[in-house]
Amino acid sequence: MDSAEAYGEAFALDLEAPPSQGSRPSKTPFKKAVPVSDVPEIALTLPDGSVRKVATGTTAGQIAAAIGPGLAKAALAARVDGELRDLDRPIEADATLSLVTAKDEADALELARHDYAHVLAEAVQALFPGTQITFGPSTDDGFYYDFAPKDRPFTEEDLPAIEAEMRKIIAANKPLRREEWSREQLISRWKQQGESFKAEWAAELPGDEPLTVYWSGDDWLDMCRGPHLPSTGKLDPAAFKLTRVSGAYWRGDQKNAMLSRIYGTGWLNKKQLDAHLTRLEEAAKRDHRKIGAEMDLFHLQSEAQGSVFWHPKGYAIWRVLEAYMRRRLDGAGYVEVKTPQLMDARQWEQSGHWGKYRENMFVVPDEVPNTEEEGPVLTGEGDLMALKPMNCPAHILIFKQGITSYRDLPIRMAEFGCCHRNEAHGALHGIMRVRQFTQDDAHIFVRADQLVEEVRLFCDLLDSIYKDLGFDSYAIKLALRPEKRFGSEEMWDWAEQSLRDAVAATGRATPEFGWEELEGEGAFYAPKLEFHLTDAIGRTWQCGTLQTDTVLPERLDAAYVGEDGARHRPIMLHRAILGTFERFIGILIEHHAGRFPVWLAPVQAVVATIVSDADGYAAEVAAKLAAAGIRVETDLRNEKINYKVREHSLARVPALLVVGRREAEEGTVAVRRLGSEGQTIMTVDEVIAALKTEATPPDLRTA
Repeated sequence: MDSAEAYGEAFALDLEAPPSQGSRPSKTPFKKAVPVSDVPEIALTLPDGSVRKVATGTTAGQIAAAIGPGLAKAALAARVDGELRDLDRPIEADATLSLVTAKDEADALELARHDYAHVLAEAVQALFPGTQITFGPSTDDGFYYDFAPKDRPFTEEDLPAIEAEMRKIIAANKPLRREEWSREQLISRWKQQGESFKAEWAAELPGDEPLTVYWSGDDWLDMCRGPHLPSTGKLDPAAFKLTRVSGAYWRGDQKNAMLSRIYGTGWLNKKQLDAHLTRLEEAAKRDHRKIGAEMDLFHLQSEAQGSVFWHPKGYAIWRVLEAYMRRRLDGAGYVEVKTPQLMDARQWEQSGHWGKYRENMFVVPDEVPNTEEEGPVLTGEGDLMALKPMNCPAHILIFKQGITSYRDLPIRMAEFGCCHRNEAHGALHGIMRVRQFTQDDAHIFVRADQLVEEVRLFCDLLDSIYKDLGFDSYAIKLALRPEKRFGSEEMWDWAEQSLRDAVAATGRATPEFGWEELEGEGAFYAPKLEFHLTDAIGRTWQCGTLQTDTVLPERLDAAYVGEDGARHRPIMLHRAILGTFERFIGILIEHHAGRFPVWLAPVQAVVATIVSDADGYAAEVAAKLAAAGIRVETDLRNEKINYKVREHSLARVPALLVVGRREAEEGTVAVRRLGSEGQTIMTVDEVIAALKTEATPPDLRTA
């Protein structure tokens, strides 16, 4: 954004009137406004704190032009009282005003990606007449648009022609202009154009308020809330790329028509695009599914969609990680429990999950009556069960056994709990997004006066674990109350503020930790802290969470006896560090590109022979390494050593110990470390000494 001082410069208010609004494009130039002194005025507070009086209906674009031609050219949109708006939208009341330029990268990227989606839709309809348009949102790194083609689904062979047409539209520098229409106007327009999907959606929009469309020039429009850039020419024609085509159901419902979805990535300039494409190339090399196959860690198949078949080497990683986490939790004062996977639906109804989460749960009915409108009916006889999607209600049931005193708190209850969630088929992704998963879950029952200390202890534990696993950078974000939620406003005020205060007390509510508050992204029962890891190629992964919950203890009647002898509700902290084992192992694979730290590697060393005469010596070496606690295998196959080296390098084995007749005679091995071209001759004892520290989990190493 231009400097705040620039906003405060004096400027002449020879401003044009706001654009007219209606159902047809206007080619009439805006008329000059009457002198400011003769019309109502509004006060606009600029970023430097100065207040400027302007005519009611003045636009941000007019103000940018009045400040100077440089700012007028650079301005992309405006924030009016914090709301992102088009530059040519009239301002009707006193407000704060700041102008958005490319320097405001988050806002600028959101605008650009939104506009790329619209340009994509316009290009497709120009090239493929009769194609219907539906929705086209921006995404974290680009955009997509869903189409109903007239003749055939789109394919990736169509993308180059569509890109070329998009560049023509960008080069035309077509104005993007907002208009307000009635619902009836929208429905009529869409029906006239044969846009049945848009007409269906317009019919569901509120009929008692104006709705907005955006024109691209005078010949193409789409229904949209906006905002948009001033014109298509503000987009960089070299800063986008269409990436792939897939199928998508209308409104995400598999009962509806199948559409063609075209994805793209969009940026502010070619340098950003090139950097992103480089990251994608590197990410493809690190794809956990590819590396998992090369290392023989796991596989997935249709007979168990959304569940993982762990092979011995993959499960070795799981076991090492689980043992490490168990030791860390034991040291932090947690008690471990195990709870049922299948529970009566009435329990989920009481907890609130049935009403808020039912569509994601696997239900086991037993001839349960149902109605088309309401689905299965609970009979009260325990004949409807559900696989648990989470562990928290079961942990409360354990907490409620017996009488708990205020002196017993905090109680830190952990479980490596196997859960099931009915994720949509299209959302499944390798081992990153599955239907059966195991959480490193825990619930901490505390008094209010213990909350800050427990959050501090959790943050310290999480920080230490992430560093042990090779992640030095993470951000902390606070997800605030969602629109659909349980509990009073006072409860949410308290819960959100308690987390703010607790993180501040740890010294982590700072820019260094990426502190940010996320509106509307909390759980239906509690706000939550989110911990976002940054991996080796700069991607972020939300893994750890901590939630301050007073709703579930109330709904499930959890209580402890206070110092006053009365019953009190505990505060329940839901927390995870890894998130799920499946996803976290997938993240580890991609972060390390399969080259795990030696302590996590499924096979830490392989003893490979050059000649069969060394087979006996290879077995002796392997036995000594195994006795020292090193996970070792032998490779005695009748293959050339170069072949063995390549194969074990592909399997990312940290240390390859090559032995032949000379090594057997001298009691040595030739050591090749992963990623190194050379080799080092060492005695077996020297190899063990060199590997043993690296092969030991960080929490078990002595200083």
